[in-house]
Amino acid sequence: MRRVRVFGHPDAASLSYYGLHALQHRGEESCGICTSNEGEFHYHRGMGLVKEVFDRDRLVSLTGTNAIGHVRYSTAGASKLANAQPLVFKYREGDLAVCTNGNLVNEPIIRRELEESGSIFQTTSDTEVIAHLIARSPKPLVEAVREAFSRLVGGFAFLIMTKDKLIAACDPNGLRPMVMGRLGNAYIFSSETCAFETIGAEYVRDVQPGELLVLDKDGLHEDRYASENNQRAVCAMEYIYFARPDSDIGTINLHTSRKRMGRQLAVESFVDADIVTGVPDSSISAAIGYAEQTGIPYELGLIKNKYTGRTFIQPSQELREKGVKMKLSAVRKVVEGKRVVMIDDSIVRGTTSLRIVNLLREAGALEVHVRITSPPFANPCYYGIDTPDRRDLIASSKTVEEIRKAINADSLYFLSDQGLIDSVGGHDGEKNRGLCLGCFTNDYPTQVEFEHAKATSCSCD
Repeated sequence: MRRVRVFGHPDAASLSYYGLHALQHRGEESCGICTSNEGEFHYHRGMGLVKEVFDRDRLVSLTGTNAIGHVRYSTAGASKLANAQPLVFKYREGDLAVCTNGNLVNEPIIRRELEESGSIFQTTSDTEVIAHLIARSPKPLVEAVREAFSRLVGGFAFLIMTKDKLIAACDPNGLRPMVMGRLGNAYIFSSETCAFETIGAEYVRDVQPGELLVLDKDGLHEDRYASENNQRAVCAMEYIYFARPDSDIGTINLHTSRKRMGRQLAVESFVDADIVTGVPDSSISAAIGYAEQTGIPYELGLIKNKYTGRTFIQPSQELREKGVKMKLSAVRKVVEGKRVVMIDDSIVRGTTSLRIVNLLREAGALEVHVRITSPPFANPCYYGIDTPDRRDLIASSKTVEEIRKAINADSLYFLSDQGLIDSVGGHDGEKNRGLCLGCFTNDYPTQVEFEHAKATSCSCD
């Protein structure tokens, strides 16, 4: 799902390792690194966390000055090693390594077309279609990539590595983020700026929607494969949940924007209470903002076991529910006998929220008032979030009052659409100030009414 790539550094594999470790919150199912050493590829992929898949000896074996790395959580495409990235292929000009963040909405159509014309797929990942499109083109590599990208519909950030080139590109709407940095003379690309802080790189700029960047022995070449006139639509869930609070998207810091969400929630939905607490980790910033705005003390009412992962990105509902039980505990001496405002980032299926509210009640909370820093999540995401069926989304079939009862809360309020837009900031003069709110409003920036999109969501690889 998330990528780190290094071009032109003698310790490229190690930099990728530490960068992926910084992005572990974005995918905990599998990971991989591929390096290029004088035209020869070395790669390793495995199921599990970065620290579990790679050790010192493994990293030493991944020689080369260029590298791409990836951490994954699956939404479509099976949870198995064959789908772990980077995917590596043989084609007429040698080895080709590909990894991506996001989802190709029209992948089934392209896959069916390729299979009917003789292509044989080795994985169920939608990332593989780009390799087949490139391999089948008679044009030079960069032209083949440009032509292939022009066929894709969806939200994606791609990285492609050959023996002597590195190509980076984002979808025409900028749904999935990618940033570029420098470390000495080396170029670094990442899904989030927090990876730059980890490895000591300097942020240069965001990769722009529809942009095609090519790195080779002659340096960086800036190009485009799509018009600059497309609607900018960065996924709102990046600001709400996915990205780390110490990351920036554009000029917007995630911690700061989440604090503003909390402040706006307090303005829209004040409730008299004794303490404010946030669900770790993505909602702590918003809880601080809510507390500052209301004057109600912020307390650590919920503690996260740091050795468990993020329940939202677990590959099955059963694992998500088990993860909640292992992940959080309420601090009885803090919440007992108190009226608690619990801040969370979203309610998707409702099961996690019910469990957390009950944790607080079992610890002695007199009242639990739930405040959510996003609008109701009522529609599927087709661009890289695991919400495959509208029927699984509690807000698609229940009113706010019905959701309140379902999660056992004393009161419930979702941040308004405009409150979210104003809190993030974004680009003046653009629709929704450059945000995609499709999962809240059912208004998507691309065509989504493909045959498969009605039943399934996305492949966040």
